[in-house]
Amino acid sequence: MASEVLKRKTVRAVTNSENTLLTAASGHTYTILNLSVCETAGAAETFDLYLDPLGGSNDTEIYSDQALAANATFEHTTRLVMEATDVLYIKLGTSGDADVVISYLDQTL
Repeated sequence: MASEVLKRKTVRAVTNSENTLLTAASGHTYTILNLSVCETAGAAETFDLYLDPLGGSNDTEIYSDQALAANATFEHTTRLVMEATDVLYIKLGTSGDADVVISYLDQTL
């Protein structure tokens, strides 16, 4: 039976390594409604946000070297669709610290 459920995902303390934010489950489509990145270490930062379609090795940049001021929050409010097994990643430019909150719609077939 098909369903649509609003969900929230939080990821704390992302760093300059590849951090998995969200992986779309098999048989599901996720529509990201909002994504916020909050710098929590008190230092200006940059980040890359990218999608790995079908969990492969073809990363597609959404933001590259996006500036994030000290103690500031960046908001992505444009809808982004993830299909089954897509993976959303974030990576900081330095060894800083940031928290991420994602609001999304989980749809099943």
